Amino acid sequence: MSATTRRRLKVLPPCAAWFAVATAASSAGAVERENHLGLDAGGGLLVIGNKSTNDIGASLGAHYTYGLNDTFNLMVEASYSLVALDQTADSKKTPPTYPAWLANADVGIGYVFDVLQWVPYAGVLIGGYGLSGGTIPGVKILPGAEIALGLDYRLSSSMAVGVALRQHFVSDTTTYPSFSQALARVEYNWGW
Repeated sequence: MSATTRRRLKVLPPCAAWFAVATAASSAGAVERENHLGLDAGGGLLVIGNKSTNDIGASLGAHYTYGLNDTFNLMVEASYSLVALDQTADSKKTPPTYPAWLANADVGIGYVFDVLQWVPYAGVLIGGYGLSGGTIPGVKILPGAEIALGLDYRLSSSMAVGVALRQHFVSDTTTYPSFSQALARVEYNWGW
């Protein structure tokens, strides 16, 4: 066997390996015009400025995402959090700012960091927040904003699961300095 033939044979395995990987690689996970519709469940933590304890409770939500391009998504989210099941006015001095539940609806833009099977993302949303129950008479409506962080895992081209962290900021930051959520997500994807 000549030296030239041996050199060619040495190059063949790496080329064959590269070809196998390139043709077997899965397709991108984040694409233009893709729709995502999903449900969220987890917990919420509401910090009230003049209250000695934080309110912790269950959160349920729904989300819709539309791929504007392969990097940016339109995000629409709504959630309901039961933050203090048995919140009542303990005395006449109890302020009328302690809600039993909080609901929000937000819309914004998200950035997708990667387009593989694992899809990390971040987003900024604005919207409205409703607080009621507990010691609040009626419903208190406040504008606010949300910072969204998450990691989705593509089970298939049409199904994904993930985890999400949400930090909410309502306009009355003195009374409600922080509202946070940790959520598990499942979603159906179509349209790509």
